[in-house]
Amino acid sequence: MSETKNHAGSCHCGKVRYEVATDLGQAISCNCSMCAKKGSVLTFVPADQFKLLSGQDGLTDYQFNKKTIHHLFCSTCGVTSFARGTGPDGKEMVAVNLRCLDDLDLSSLNVTPVDGKSY
Repeated sequence: MSETKNHAGSCHCGKVRYEVATDLGQAISCNCSMCAKKGSVLTFVPADQFKLLSGQDGLTDYQFNKKTIHHLFCSTCGVTSFARGTGPDGKEMVAVNLRCLDDLDLSSLNVTPVDGKSY
């Protein structure tokens, strides 16, 4: 089992910057229409483990399907580095695009495929 560590992340232009505490042990690759087109590799954390450092005013919100997830992207560069929503338990959560974490070797992760098309 991985240990929880703090990681820094950002969009492409750096306007949106954040920190997240996660163990990176539950990385997923979803095949829903949104994730498949973006190529996102995600991990989910409780909202209190995520801290937006800058760029709140530069975020644009996009929702689709059941409109339960706020897919937030930088209005300057267009990169979606995280999304906000509610987990199955009703608690606020953040889906972090692991491709946006600084200095992360994605090939070192065990990525589990998820059939998001079925949700």
